[in-house]
Amino acid sequence: MSGKKDIAKDVLSAVNKKTGKNITENAVKKLANGVNENTMQDEDELRKLIQSVSAMAKVPVSEKTINDIVGAVKKSGMNVNNMEMLMKLMLKK
Repeated sequence: MSGKKDIAKDVLSAVNKKTGKNITENAVKKLANGVNENTMQDEDELRKLIQSVSAMAKVPVSEKTINDIVGAVKKSGMNVNNMEMLMKLMLKK
């Protein structure tokens, strides 16, 4: 191992800690496999994705939070460099 931190596992651990739920890596991978560029650019698809994540985590997400996430995604253009900002927004809610 190169000694680098595994960001995906760190994020999953943070989500599990924040939600008090146990979301498995396989569940996240299964959901992620259905995500494509269109998902991030089509507001209806993005809303469905947010609701799917909410259901998987068994954590309700308010319409305001969904709107905030959609707005952040649109503003960032889903640039990979802006993913950290999006994760922080989702984890603070």
